[in-house]
Amino acid sequence: MEHINQVELTSLFCARPQNFAWFLGAGTSRSAGLPTATDIIWDLKRRYYCREENQEILRQDIQNKVVQERIQTFMDARGFPTQWSEGEYAKYFEKIFCGDKERQRRYLKAILSEEQISLSVGNRVLGALVSSKLTRVIFTTNFDSVVEKSVAEVGENSLSAFHLEGSYAANQALNNEEFPVYCKLHGDFRYDSIKNLPVDLAQQSEELAACLGNAGRRFGFVVAGYSGRDVSIMKLFHDVLDGDNAFPHGLFWAGLKGNRVPVSIKQLLRRAKKKGVNVGYVEIETFDALMLRLWRNIDQKPASLNARVQRTGLASVNIPLPPVGRGKPLLRFNVLPVREIPRRCLSLSFKKPKEWADLREAQRKGVGKLILTKRDTVWCWGTKEKIEAQFRDDLLSISEIDMPSDITQAENLQIKRFLEEAICTAICREKPILLRARRYRSFLIANSNAENQGALDPLSSLVGKISGIVPGLFSSSTEENPQPEQVCWSEAACISLGMSNGTVWLLIEPDVWIWPARCRRDASKFLDQHRIDRFNKKYNDLLTAWIHVILGTAERGTNVRLAVSHGPESAGNPTFIVGSRTGFTRRLI
Repeated sequence: MEHINQVELTSLFCARPQNFAWFLGAGTSRSAGLPTATDIIWDLKRRYYCREENQEILRQDIQNKVVQERIQTFMDARGFPTQWSEGEYAKYFEKIFCGDKERQRRYLKAILSEEQISLSVGNRVLGALVSSKLTRVIFTTNFDSVVEKSVAEVGENSLSAFHLEGSYAANQALNNEEFPVYCKLHGDFRYDSIKNLPVDLAQQSEELAACLGNAGRRFGFVVAGYSGRDVSIMKLFHDVLDGDNAFPHGLFWAGLKGNRVPVSIKQLLRRAKKKGVNVGYVEIETFDALMLRLWRNIDQKPASLNARVQRTGLASVNIPLPPVGRGKPLLRFNVLPVREIPRRCLSLSFKKPKEWADLREAQRKGVGKLILTKRDTVWCWGTKEKIEAQFRDDLLSISEIDMPSDITQAENLQIKRFLEEAICTAICREKPILLRARRYRSFLIANSNAENQGALDPLSSLVGKISGIVPGLFSSSTEENPQPEQVCWSEAACISLGMSNGTVWLLIEPDVWIWPARCRRDASKFLDQHRIDRFNKKYNDLLTAWIHVILGTAERGTNVRLAVSHGPESAGNPTFIVGSRTGFTRRLI
């Protein structure tokens, strides 16, 4: 399967946006606050389980993994489709609503109504593309009105959709170039006809299918937010490939970085490539990041539309400090100013494209020697010798590249995580601290087994024991971990980076780590008791102790250099300068 980066897609799209039609799945509406197909599936499972077992589970509780496992086990025992199978979505609609279209419509109206929509920047960009006539054709499997609302708010225009009850006119409108053409392939919940049940999803409206086939022979397609799980929809793409002049300007599928690419998408793109179509699977951070990147690179944007897309602007702020006196108290933040962050890193190219799983495996084998992420190329911190030893003959080149300065931009979320991993690695160097990374957070854990415990004295002098066992608690047996383990704890701090008013801040949240990590929920009573007195003064002292441990000094108003390895700063050795005085604020009125 052919992978391309976002730069290549941006170049192709922005050269002639009118050449591309869009195909949107539920992922593009999730950024507007609406549920995806997966969210709806879990809600339907919850409803069915509660009805059959006479239980009460709130909608927000379905995010709990333990609750999910209990419900899924029940569904499996009842012979429902396995999780992530192609028939899962339709089967649950069939079981819950028993063919009653009016009940389906009321259900979808409640969870997809316009009152629930909060347009994100990606939705606003799409509205601007339609309003500026740069995007002329859109297809979607969504029932909601996100696209209509984005066109109304950004372009101050109305957009009507062709759906199951008006499908006869869709292909005619495309032939007559009555743009924009917007087709809802599964219908609109505001009308009677929607497609959710297995008998519905087995085939598409002939008129809407003909419209998509017609568009597929005239335009390139960009697919975003769609998982490819609907067989009837994927058949429409394959039908385009069966004819002549399929996707003349290319077929590009955008998927979130790190996610598994479904087999159905791989098969479609491989077949399209064999047919001579310019294809590419594009890994993106978010739908918003992709759309904003495209919008920024389009020339001669209407100023009025651009203002409604951006909605914010930069302004200089100068707030004078209050005079000395009996004013409101200062409030201490748990953040330290990061005076300098790395400006460069290494860029790696390979004979074979690297997936996120490849990078995670390489980093695991390197045991802290390499820090890796992906943009258009693989970005890395580490010595050239260690990089060459890890990747060997697969490595083509090592070069240097500039880092973005603003880590708050949507397209820089991976870079923010890249920086957080580097600063945590730098903090842990030569200290009795363990680093554990989760998907969006990193934890510094006091290592009571380290030989040199001196660096942890500020912490132990405040709390006493910095680690121990959770009395009477053992882990449950699972297939991966059949032997029960004694559950233990250690003092810890959650670390992240943020940016405000042009300054990068290091956020420090004192916490307690549980070993094994999967037992944290089981240890909730212990955690509540252990942290029962951590208010105001105790929390303030704990923050001070962790700052002393992290920076190695209790002196205020000083700057501390933190580097991943010995030696001067370089593109392979990131270095941070962190101030030791926390941020403060004062209430003025």
